[in-house]
Amino acid sequence: MAVKRDQRRRQIQSSSLPVASAAKRKVSSCQKDDYSEVTKIPRYSGPYLPEDIWCQIHALLPLQDAARAGCVSHDFLNSWRCRPNLTLSEKTLGLKENAFGGARQARYFTKIVDGIMKKHSGIGVKTFTLQYCGSCIQASHLNNWLQIAVTPGLEELVLSLPPVPQAEYYNFPCPFLLNGRGDSIRNLNLTCCAFHPLAGLGCLRKLHLYQVHITGDELECLLSNSFVLEKLNLMHCNKIICLKILCLLKELNHLTVFECATLEVIENKAPNLSTVRIDGALIRLPFGDSLQVKDLEILCSSESNLVHYACAELPLIMPNLETLAISSVDEILNTPVLPAKFLHLKELEISLGVSEGPFSPAYDYFSLVYFLDACPGLETFILAVLQTRMKHRSISGNCSGLRLMPERHHASINNVKIIGFCSAKSMVELTCHILDSATSLVNLTLDTIYDGGYESTDRLAVHEIGHCSPIGKHMIMEADKALLAIDKYIVPKVPSRVNLNIKKPCSRCHAL
Repeated sequence: MAVKRDQRRRQIQSSSLPVASAAKRKVSSCQKDDYSEVTKIPRYSGPYLPEDIWCQIHALLPLQDAARAGCVSHDFLNSWRCRPNLTLSEKTLGLKENAFGGARQARYFTKIVDGIMKKHSGIGVKTFTLQYCGSCIQASHLNNWLQIAVTPGLEELVLSLPPVPQAEYYNFPCPFLLNGRGDSIRNLNLTCCAFHPLAGLGCLRKLHLYQVHITGDELECLLSNSFVLEKLNLMHCNKIICLKILCLLKELNHLTVFECATLEVIENKAPNLSTVRIDGALIRLPFGDSLQVKDLEILCSSESNLVHYACAELPLIMPNLETLAISSVDEILNTPVLPAKFLHLKELEISLGVSEGPFSPAYDYFSLVYFLDACPGLETFILAVLQTRMKHRSISGNCSGLRLMPERHHASINNVKIIGFCSAKSMVELTCHILDSATSLVNLTLDTIYDGGYESTDRLAVHEIGHCSPIGKHMIMEADKALLAIDKYIVPKVPSRVNLNIKKPCSRCHAL
């Protein structure tokens, strides 16, 4: 048996010699080929896939990985030259912000982007995003990059430049958008530049302008031929005096206007504008057609008494509101009895706050009962109060001194949240009134700290994702007083059907 095994082993070895020799010659040949082609980019030798599939795979890679892939494969190099999504920023290019500082950082950023854009064919670009936060980039480079990127088929264009003195704003080359090159743009987002459009963009659906030099007439020229526009955002555009929103914009449903200092009037005729976000200084301006507005957010500004204004004026101006959010830095006047009702309002959020010091001690939180009374269909009420000191009169004594309004009922309210709950007597009275009159109440959340609105009941849980916001010792002490007020005045009134959620200060971060 041993002799037969030896014979069999010798037969196998002898039969494998030609294969081994051939393999050796093949390896040697491959090594020679690799050496001779060392300066060339090898072709991908894996399974065959159509070129459009490789382009789709390449387009999903982050920018840096896509560039590296283009350096090692002819197939990926071709895909790189036709990459549809170009997002060029310090982050995507792997640059640390201000790593070289000022002008040197701008030159380095320009060199990298210039190399990328010169290698791109300009064919197939769908989205082009250029974001830079350093010093100014030369206009000639910006023009060259935009000339390559703005081609037929481009759907999204984002240009975000650093803030500079107004006289030095980059003048966006609007002729690049003519002759069909801008006809496919659906989303246009410009920051810190001058923009003087010569015509509309037929496919434009979203327009966002931040610190952009554009006049009201120029904006009207753009909007008058952008018939499918759905969303318009204007922020810090200080050349617009009159904002005209034409009736031709039948698709427009969302408008944001914030800190446009020279704006004097808004002439809205868009028939389907349903969502409006506007700062407190502009909400008082003439607005035009507003009966169709359903969602309104009054953004925080330096204006005071915005809650009072909303109660006194909005029921007549925008009677069909379904959600309303108001931010106010000061309320000297108490909430009045409303002249009419918000028959359709479902959600009401009121944010009162100052970054330093107490919120106006003269304001009576209990007067918000009149606001609730004017919203018979209200389901959710949120009150947030930000302050670093509490100067309202604190509650003391027994329950007999609390004000009551037994004739006021709120049958639809089921969810109430008070963030920054304090021991102010008027706030305790408001909470007790809600417990007595909201017959459908299901959830009541009282958060004794205003710290950004983490949803977890236990603040220690936020340490798994971050840290608690810093709170001054005055408000930490006030939170302890608020907890005592809750135990004494609120807890005994909570019906069994109501889920009371009390959020306390963090025992780790908010300890004195």
